[in-house]
Amino acid sequence: MRSDLARLARGFVYAWNGIYAAIKEERNFRFHLCAALYAFVAAYWAGLSAVEIALIALCVAAVMALELMNSAVERAVDKPDTTHWWTAGAAKDMAAGAVLVMAIGTIIVAACLFGPRLGVLWGAFTAHWTRPAGFFLTLILFYKFIFRSSNSTQKGEQPNGKTDS
Repeated sequence: MRSDLARLARGFVYAWNGIYAAIKEERNFRFHLCAALYAFVAAYWAGLSAVEIALIALCVAAVMALELMNSAVERAVDKPDTTHWWTAGAAKDMAAGAVLVMAIGTIIVAACLFGPRLGVLWGAFTAHWTRPAGFFLTLILFYKFIFRSSNSTQKGEQPNGKTDS
């Protein structure tokens, strides 16, 4: 019983390590994280119901999960031998396409939920000067967060520590 619980706990640790690696190394994952924060703030300001917020959370989770899978596929098929390069490229493109399809679906859901409430959103956004100021400040911070580059990639190293040749 104890070993089963230890294996279960290790599984959660491995999953967290994967999410942490994505935050640290994947620009698109960081972008989706920041977009999710804006979506939840907008949901709060728009006064969405619990079911509508749950729908946004489901869409956000799906996009993030697909982004993690896309990153995993990219790493798994990176630099294949010459006989498999086309297949590897197609797999990477398909995984990226899955993220795009879900992101478009998420934008459609957001348009349906937020579209009728644009006036409420604008009123909440402009209710106090700190909200637009905070928005522009977070845009700057998120830009730096999203487009930062890790030390290893600046030096031409791969995440596993090997240098490109």
